Amino acid sequence: MNCGRLLPLAIGAAALAVVGLAAWAISGTPGTIVQNEPSLPVLPTPSGADVVSVEVASGEGAGDIGQRLEEDGVIESARLFRILVGLMGVEDEMVAGRYEFDRGMPTLQVIGRLRYGITMPLVVTVPEGLRSEEIGLVMERAGVVAAEDFHRALASEDYDFGFLAGRPPGADLEGYLLPATYGFSRGVTAEEVVRRMLAAFDEQVGPELRQEAPAVGLSLHEAVTLASIIEREAVRPEERPLIAGVFLNRLRLGMRLEADPTVQYALADDPQSVERFGFWKRGLTVEDLEVGSPYNTYVNRGLPPGPIANPGLASLEAAIHPAQTDYLYFVAREDGSHAFAETLEEHLRNVDEYQR
Repeated sequence: MNCGRLLPLAIGAAALAVVGLAAWAISGTPGTIVQNEPSLPVLPTPSGADVVSVEVASGEGAGDIGQRLEEDGVIESARLFRILVGLMGVEDEMVAGRYEFDRGMPTLQVIGRLRYGITMPLVVTVPEGLRSEEIGLVMERAGVVAAEDFHRALASEDYDFGFLAGRPPGADLEGYLLPATYGFSRGVTAEEVVRRMLAAFDEQVGPELRQEAPAVGLSLHEAVTLASIIEREAVRPEERPLIAGVFLNRLRLGMRLEADPTVQYALADDPQSVERFGFWKRGLTVEDLEVGSPYNTYVNRGLPPGPIANPGLASLEAAIHPAQTDYLYFVAREDGSHAFAETLEEHLRNVDEYQR
């Protein structure tokens, strides 16, 4: 056996495997707006490099695109670009448009943006279940806009979307900032960022879904409010409809929801609590459960006045299409799943077993 010949082959195979793994990762990254469960975020490009504007025509081949990207200094090698595009099998998936790239960008990142039509240089993923203050911090860390400017833009009344008309007087935009992956140009204003997120909600939460909310006795605002609680409670996606069913059953019977996330939301109105425990305090105390707030569902019956977070589309669909069960209780297991119960006695046994 000639080890001297096999070693370079082994190194080459390992390098190809790494390239393949990277290609798989980037091919699975979410696109712009349409992705509502963004588990693999596209990282923002460096903001200090020279910006190059590149026009990609409809039907243009990877060879021509790669050559132009190399000539403009966006990537180092058109040949590597063609190889990676071929390995990923995305030759026919390059989206036409005018792109802004930084010189020296990683080739895989360039391919990911071309595949999903992310034309803008600042790409940010907003996870489900964040408060608006947290979204502002996400935007600031991504270099899009300052968190303070984002928060100020939320107070603007210059957002003309029909679904906002159904909110009660004094309601803010919490709950309507759709979690997704977005692309923004440099110099975008905070108002434009907020408008893009509201437009995403308008697009994804379409007329049909909005019209179905009254079938479960909810207005759209109430459905968004319930969805925000579901988003914070659910760990496993398949349990969202079950959790929705529990809360709707309790609402129909006049029972308090007794949802911990609503208490966490209320506590985070205190800056000192946020500084010490974060926006979502874990390990709530008996004193916490008695906090005087209209959002505290341990004290007040019915839904809170508005959403406590910004839910994804799946939680909105669960709120409007709940599971039909007689469950009235659930308790968390260590693995994040929940044990559901129809009676208080059964629930207390579950509590004793899973939260001993």
